[in-house]
Amino acid sequence: MTVQHAADAAQRMAGHTEFADRLHLALSSWLDCAAPYHEFAAQFFRTAADPNSSLSPFANESHRARATAVTLFRDVLTGSDVAPKLDPELRELLPDLLWLHLMIIVLYWVFDHTPEQERTREFVRRSTPLVARVVGLSRYRVFRPLVRDAKGLIQDFILPTIGRTAT
Repeated sequence: MTVQHAADAAQRMAGHTEFADRLHLALSSWLDCAAPYHEFAAQFFRTAADPNSSLSPFANESHRARATAVTLFRDVLTGSDVAPKLDPELRELLPDLLWLHLMIIVLYWVFDHTPEQERTREFVRRSTPLVARVVGLSRYRVFRPLVRDAKGLIQDFILPTIGRTAT
């Protein structure tokens, strides 16, 4: 499904350069690609939530799927109008952060029992401009210390745990 999502999102983003549009198209694409599997989402989530499960999106065994998704979010960014304006450190880290944002959406989607997951779609619609604004603001010098602090936390505590399973 990750490969299908990446291909579908790339097709949807063609010709779009505004970061918020590209992000929304990529996230909406995931919702559409995942829709046929929603009936099984809770069962899958129980297994995927186990830190020792190879089905966890954070497990070593999920590296290829995660890398495909991070590459998609790198494309969301690099094909956008905001990429050249970003601090290089954030530009490097942002695809992983956008993947983590997708993981939040996936968690919300799993528990969304509205018809066609309308609440999740609304969450994506409303959160995407907020994410885009935060990313846009991050380029201003006054926010750089905050960006660096957040980057340090993410690099020191979140990213090192991805791909590790308990022994």
